[in-house]
Amino acid sequence: MASFIERMYLQLTLVLSISLGIIQAVDRSNFKTCEQSAFCSRQRALRPGQSSYRALLDTLELSDSRLTLQLLNNNNKVRLLLELYRLQGNITRVKINELKPIKPRYEVPDVLITDPPTEPMSVVAQDERGVVLSLGGVDRRLYVNAQPFRLDIMEGPKLVLSINSRGLLAFEQLRMRKDTDILEQEMEVDQPGMWEETFKSHVDSKPNGPSSISLDFSLPGVEHVYGIPEHADSLRLKNTDGGDPYRLYNLDVFQYELFNPMALYGAVPVLLSHNTHRTTGLFWLNAAETWVDISSGQVGLCGRTDGSGEVPQTDVRWISESGIIDVFIMLGPRPADVFSQYASLTGTQAFPPLSSLAYHQSRWNYNDQEDVAAVDRGFDEHDIPYDFIWLDIEHTDGKRYFTWDKNNFPQPKDMLQGLMDKRRKMVTIVDPHIKVDSSYKIHSEIRSRGYYVKNKDGGDYEGWCWPGNAGYPDFTNPEMRTWWASMFAYDQYEGSMENLYTWNDMNEPSVFNGPEVTMLKDALHGPWEHRDVHNLYGLYVQMATAEGQIRRSGGLERPFVLSRSFFAGSQRYGAVWTGDNSAEWGHLKMSIPMCLSLGLVGISFCGADVGGFFKTPGTELLVRWYQAGAYQPFFRAHAHLDTPRREPWLFGPDNTALIREAVRQRYALLPYWYLQFYQAHRTGQPVMRPLWVEYPEDVTTFTIDDGYLIGRDLLVHPVTDEGSRGVTVYLPGNGEVWYDVHTFQRHDGALHLHIPVTMSTIPVFQRGGSIICRKNRIRRSSSCMENDPFTLYVALDPQGNAEGELYVDDGHTFKHETDRQFIHRRLRFTSNTLSSRSAPPPGNTIPFPTASWVEKVVILGAQEPKAVTLTSSGGGESSVEFEFDPVTLVLTLRKPDVNAGVDWTLQLQ
Repeated sequence: MASFIERMYLQLTLVLSISLGIIQAVDRSNFKTCEQSAFCSRQRALRPGQSSYRALLDTLELSDSRLTLQLLNNNNKVRLLLELYRLQGNITRVKINELKPIKPRYEVPDVLITDPPTEPMSVVAQDERGVVLSLGGVDRRLYVNAQPFRLDIMEGPKLVLSINSRGLLAFEQLRMRKDTDILEQEMEVDQPGMWEETFKSHVDSKPNGPSSISLDFSLPGVEHVYGIPEHADSLRLKNTDGGDPYRLYNLDVFQYELFNPMALYGAVPVLLSHNTHRTTGLFWLNAAETWVDISSGQVGLCGRTDGSGEVPQTDVRWISESGIIDVFIMLGPRPADVFSQYASLTGTQAFPPLSSLAYHQSRWNYNDQEDVAAVDRGFDEHDIPYDFIWLDIEHTDGKRYFTWDKNNFPQPKDMLQGLMDKRRKMVTIVDPHIKVDSSYKIHSEIRSRGYYVKNKDGGDYEGWCWPGNAGYPDFTNPEMRTWWASMFAYDQYEGSMENLYTWNDMNEPSVFNGPEVTMLKDALHGPWEHRDVHNLYGLYVQMATAEGQIRRSGGLERPFVLSRSFFAGSQRYGAVWTGDNSAEWGHLKMSIPMCLSLGLVGISFCGADVGGFFKTPGTELLVRWYQAGAYQPFFRAHAHLDTPRREPWLFGPDNTALIREAVRQRYALLPYWYLQFYQAHRTGQPVMRPLWVEYPEDVTTFTIDDGYLIGRDLLVHPVTDEGSRGVTVYLPGNGEVWYDVHTFQRHDGALHLHIPVTMSTIPVFQRGGSIICRKNRIRRSSSCMENDPFTLYVALDPQGNAEGELYVDDGHTFKHETDRQFIHRRLRFTSNTLSSRSAPPPGNTIPFPTASWVEKVVILGAQEPKAVTLTSSGGGESSVEFEFDPVTLVLTLRKPDVNAGVDWTLQLQ
């Protein structure tokens, strides 16, 4: 009984501590600093200087696909194996491992979509000082300096990047604890934390001893670096000298602090550097706890100085607790090239169902089926569209996932059918902590199959989370993932239907009574310690869940899965969000650089909890957050259990009208959002992108993270300051023009524009030279708009030209891939002629029928024609009604009456 009481007290204490987060900031003492992390502290104590490693040139072996070379540590005589690969697409891969480890070191699986294809390398020159390798082209070279060991990548006379130029390569080899011979060779004694480490009351046994790795990269000519999410910080990464490095270690950090390098829920070890001449990327493929130091300054020909006539340089150092060094150097040179290169390694953003790009309504928690029905009716009564309603953990039977609370949700299929009748959908939460209860089918199955993570002694690892005592499935085991996927079948997940989708939360994994609110590092996933695989756990959970949704439909339907935790490659499985934010203006503002950073590393489907998860937003903040969220890829309102209800109609008719308008703007733009995700899926280009991605030579854009682009053609600058009466927007592009999408006013590019704002203002601009398709008949859900007509907005550039695209498919199946059933149109305006022509990728397509037609064409920056004639694919001609506003220079063509899927031409005479 005492044990039971103690457990209940612990659970209550944990729940209360999380609830109190509503009024308190994160307790930073629960999370390590670099100084408190033994391996980070050891590695960071090393100072730049001459490397202790030299390359043994007599061990060089070169095949068509790789070069191998041994590295010798001059201090302890331990040898490493260096592998160099030239990969297709202007990528160089560098791997460093122990030559003869006493046991294998972990190498990350399942993140790369394939074994990267290689291209031949050849030796251009070699002497006792080093080797010069060709990386393709006439002037791209890789220099291997023998002593001290260093790698330089050159293009002609320009140094692009150096590896180990600061001599910070460090590789703690695996060894037996009592191996005194090695200790004597190393001329060192064990340091604290090498074989055991304590943080608060938690002990990490470290049975394999010290195993950390480190490597530095120098980027000459570079002042701006980005990426390595997830952090609540500015888009441009900051200098970490004198402070903590950026940390990559997936953690449950509720109500996180802003402008802080602390680790958050996800980790993508990809860093981009950019200047006016080049964009490059570094992909550090390691799933262990990782710290990234960034040092920016000036450098001269002979190293760092404080004199004049120097060039900027940024040095980046990666430190990981275990594993091997496996880094991909993506050499660009353009931003789009780096995105393509990274996509060739880890895949592109999953192409989501169109409805998932619409508005989502959530809170922790809607109480019961009647509550769900009442909220659903409320949207109809207030004429606000939505597509998904969400249920948090309280909908289950005692936090047993894949179940329903029989008192509050006795007829889940009736509830889902009611939503389906309105062409709406639901998301339920399915977390990866499983209540330890012998009567619970999911737990019994996992335990009997041996699929739980083990503790260091071989028993099932258990920790505390929402259900109380919980087991944690070992998602690194493919058999476990297959079984988990099978649980989403309609005959397994009782009460589920085809309009029920999934939310994976707490999958860092979150362990309330674990160190740093996560799993013990010495827990076991098969032969590997948790320390080796930690940052992969969330990816594997989302992977298995997405596979379950696909399998339940017989492979026909695209999944929708939201995940809080993520890693490189998570983009292949669905959406993410920025976690447990707060109803504060700073958190609204921070949602922009956080999602921009994720887009730069492949994860385009990102959003933040509209209104803030913790605390209670004022009406101004709530309205402004809806306006911002309507122009971010994932658009969901969500709130904590203890916050007052905040459905959009609860704040008076004026605010309801403002929120309604923001949501309606989202729905009108769904064709454009869908096109952007189609392009992201095909090419790897981010949907929501910083200005510098499209304007790489404009230095003004390099630090902007309060405005951004959706695709190439929409520039958004949300109002994120309380009481704002005006914002200053930077419109890039010397010689370009931008049009206010609300007033159609034309503005020149390459200038800062001050815009007076009211509560109804959402500053959005369309690039001159673009054509954007909208659906302006807004209905209760996106599915209800499937066959509605399009309005084309043609924004002319100074030369009177514009182009754009339209993409249409069934919105939810894989038939666009399996049967090539889709419409992809290229729209072009030139010489006073607007045309629509098929623009499919290579290969045959099957005509996709659509009932949608072109209802209206709005041309911005136009001249008044004398007549407008439509010629359609059938060969007939007809005149088209139009009206021209000489003040705004807007020409409106009404009712061309042509199907969106056929060829047609509009001639202005």
